[in-house]
Amino acid sequence: MAIGDIIVGIDIGTSKVSGVVAEINNFNQVEVIATAEYKCFGIKKSKITDENEITSAISKTVSDLEQQANIKINSTYITITGKHVTIVQNSIVKEAKDKIVGITSKDLNSALLQIKDIDVPDDKVIIDIITNEIKLDNGRVVDNPVGALSSTFTVNGQVILANKNYVRQLTGILKKANLEIDGIIPNILAQRTLVLDKNEVNDNVMILDIGAGNTDIGIFNGQNYIYTNTIPLGGENITNDIALVFNITEEEAERLKKQYALALKSFIDNDTDIILNTYKGDEKNKIIKSSQLIEVIEARIEEIFSLVNKQIINAGVKASINNVILTGQGITCISKSDVAGKIVLNIPVKISTGRLVSTIKPEYRSSYALIRYISARNTSKNVASKIDVKSSGNVIKTVLERIKEFFYT
Repeated sequence: MAIGDIIVGIDIGTSKVSGVVAEINNFNQVEVIATAEYKCFGIKKSKITDENEITSAISKTVSDLEQQANIKINSTYITITGKHVTIVQNSIVKEAKDKIVGITSKDLNSALLQIKDIDVPDDKVIIDIITNEIKLDNGRVVDNPVGALSSTFTVNGQVILANKNYVRQLTGILKKANLEIDGIIPNILAQRTLVLDKNEVNDNVMILDIGAGNTDIGIFNGQNYIYTNTIPLGGENITNDIALVFNITEEEAERLKKQYALALKSFIDNDTDIILNTYKGDEKNKIIKSSQLIEVIEARIEEIFSLVNKQIINAGVKASINNVILTGQGITCISKSDVAGKIVLNIPVKISTGRLVSTIKPEYRSSYALIRYISARNTSKNVASKIDVKSSGNVIKTVLERIKEFFYT
């Protein structure tokens, strides 16, 4: 990362595409210079169902970003959900070539190349490498070992794989939008430093990002990224349930969900009457109780947490979790959702209190977190997106070359 670098991040969600352009300022801080979003429903249950709709939403988002930032965008980083991600733990011990000079950049780059040296299944591709711990021969842990007088050093990390076919789909979509892919980063991995406070970043935590149509799961044992997955349920399912149960429009269902946003019926203070304005039945001025509405919200939230619970039990990772952190527009607006989560999961649950969470509009958090993650990569020299540079050639090869450059230069 260098002062003046411009980084573009795009998040493709189940209800929208959002993008952020940021510049690294003179204080080495991430300074947002443009934001944009467009509705998009081209992904359902973590599957791409309408490539053209996604392409259109990306193109419109990028056009808005370009106008705001007065630049031409030719490449971007993008997020990917846990459904398409596999994490492989790896550790290597590397000798310093010159014991007098100590560890060099060449030694470190060689170690990073060795970390990725795993058997990659034919249907997977490497998209990210995390070096969460570098330890010198005296046991001291360092962020960057270059220059340290140590005869050996140990690199512990994770190799992040993604489904090759899904990456190929994303690549094709971005190509149709005249964009290259700088890198593909798991959504939860990017969000980690944004949604966790300083007391949580070294804890054993599970982050649940509950969006419109997906719940993304990410589990960290301290700095180790150990598990990720996606459940195809989110806030839109609550809205759909309300519309279906009470035979009203989705617009009114969304409004009622936000107005009576409560996850547990036991916390109702006053069981008020609600007049349904768009009731489709014969009865005029249909009235329900707020408790009936909240029962519907409670049932779906309980199901989401129950499915998360089943996933982490089956994966054998539940016992390692000390705390659960909730984030995402699909859940954080609903009061007592953390209490509902604790009841189902039997683990302490809280809404994210990360220092930066409240300063970023919810619709841009994923794309902003992506840029912050990229800018913090201390083992990468070149992280800037391509601005005003045209490219051509084999697209999937270009993507992998950009990812390789991102990791190892």
